[in-house]
Amino acid sequence: MNIPDNLLYTNEHEWVKVEGDVATVGITDYAQGELGDIVFVDLPQKDSEAKQMKPFGTIEAVKTVSDLYAPLTGKIIEVNAKLAEQPEVINRDCYGEGWLIKIELSANAEIENLLSPADYKARVG
Repeated sequence: MNIPDNLLYTNEHEWVKVEGDVATVGITDYAQGELGDIVFVDLPQKDSEAKQMKPFGTIEAVKTVSDLYAPLTGKIIEVNAKLAEQPEVINRDCYGEGWLIKIELSANAEIENLLSPADYKARVG
């Protein structure tokens, strides 16, 4: 299981890369492995609002559908359009090409609520 040390994590298995006031969000290697083959992703519209720990979309695999939770609050400034046609990219490259959304942060203090790589490793065992 791949858990990069340069990212932050949620209890719901999203990863976050914060660069300045922008957070790139995706699902973790653990999550994509548990879901299995991903067949569809329902993502929000650009310029919509994300609220910390509220659902922003869904991800559908062969076996199940799961909610996606926003790790931080802010305006969604970019959505990975590639996933509409190729959701399986998440299974191949969840930390790279398989990112989901980018959020322009409005409450940077929320970053403190996220898990460190060590905390996430302990959570998923």
